[in-house]
Amino acid sequence: MSNPILNRVNTALEKFVPEQRLTFKSAKSARVVRLRPLTQLAALGGSSVVIGWTILASSVLAIDTLGSGSAKTESARAQTAFETRLEALSAERDLHAAEAVESQRNFARALDQVSRIQAELLRSEQERRALETGLTVAQSRLHDALSEKRDAQLASAPEAAEAIARAPEMALALDVLNEELRATAAARDEAVATASAARAEAEIIAQEQAMMVAHTDQIFQQLEDAVTVSVKPFEDMFSAAGIDADRLLSTIDSGYAGIGGPLNPAIVSTSGNAEISQRETRAQEIMISLDQVNRYRIAASRVPLAMPVRQAHRFTSGFGPRWGRLHAGVDFAGPVGTPIHAAGDGVVKFAGWQRGYGNIVIIEHALGTETRYAHLNRFHVRQGQNVSRDDHIADMGNTGRSTGPHLHYEVRVNGTAVNPMNFIQAAENVF
Repeated sequence: MSNPILNRVNTALEKFVPEQRLTFKSAKSARVVRLRPLTQLAALGGSSVVIGWTILASSVLAIDTLGSGSAKTESARAQTAFETRLEALSAERDLHAAEAVESQRNFARALDQVSRIQAELLRSEQERRALETGLTVAQSRLHDALSEKRDAQLASAPEAAEAIARAPEMALALDVLNEELRATAAARDEAVATASAARAEAEIIAQEQAMMVAHTDQIFQQLEDAVTVSVKPFEDMFSAAGIDADRLLSTIDSGYAGIGGPLNPAIVSTSGNAEISQRETRAQEIMISLDQVNRYRIAASRVPLAMPVRQAHRFTSGFGPRWGRLHAGVDFAGPVGTPIHAAGDGVVKFAGWQRGYGNIVIIEHALGTETRYAHLNRFHVRQGQNVSRDDHIADMGNTGRSTGPHLHYEVRVNGTAVNPMNFIQAAENVF
């Protein structure tokens, strides 16, 4: 644009934005700087753009920080509620399992009592039959005696007298046999009544046991569903991070393989074995599944999946090429002294100064993984120290090759740098 055009524009704008003159004086000279209307408008526009961009960036950062904190708080609350519900279901399952075993034992005792009563009834029946046989024999003898009496009366008087003398004795024996028969019949009726009551009680116990078994099966189903829901997020997390879960779990098993305690004789029930064994097997499967969840939790703590910076920060640089070279990590900017946390359980391999990194902490984790925390201001760990996930290991600083306070965070697998955000994003729905 030529000077005449600029002059005309400045002349037109002077009505709204008068020309300003700044005078700079020294001991020997004075200098006057003219601020034309276009120059003033350009400076004002540039300042407005800078102020607007600052307000917009601060708003986006604040919204992102509040959203991230709310989501993590809600996830932690849901995880705590789920674990509480899982523990309550497990306790209820144990209670009902014990009640089912006790009900099974009561049912077995009732069946044993019915068996004893039936045996007593059979014995009474046998005694009754024996008495009836004796009564028949006595009646036969009495009949013979009466026949002999008649024959004696017909034969001779002395023999008749003897038969008449034996008749009262036979009558007494017949009365005794009749009394024994009545007592045996009464005992039989009592045994039948007792057996009927025992059968009714056994049926009631069987119904209660069936209801207990149905409720226990419902609790088992809830536990199995809860365990399935608990395991899937860990499987998805390891898959998203590219971690060999089976290999990681094998390392966990080798480090948590202790067993012991006295060996006591096993107690085996002789009644209802099939149902009890089936539910014991199902309970053992649930315990194995719960142990799988614990193994996943331990495994998750052994690899670097957590966020190293928890307080307010800015993500200033990602993983990949930068200025013609590989930027082997990610950068999180924040105030000096911002706490830095361990991303997983491990051992401090190095804590000191390295060229370019400045103050740096290097932690070794499982499966050949390693994390590096650089440009630190202060250390809170030392070389050889064991640390756990979320431990406060250092403070953010501005040491080494750095343009401002920030954390340079690296994740290496078998010595090769990988993108740390793959690990952090994979664990967002778990931690």
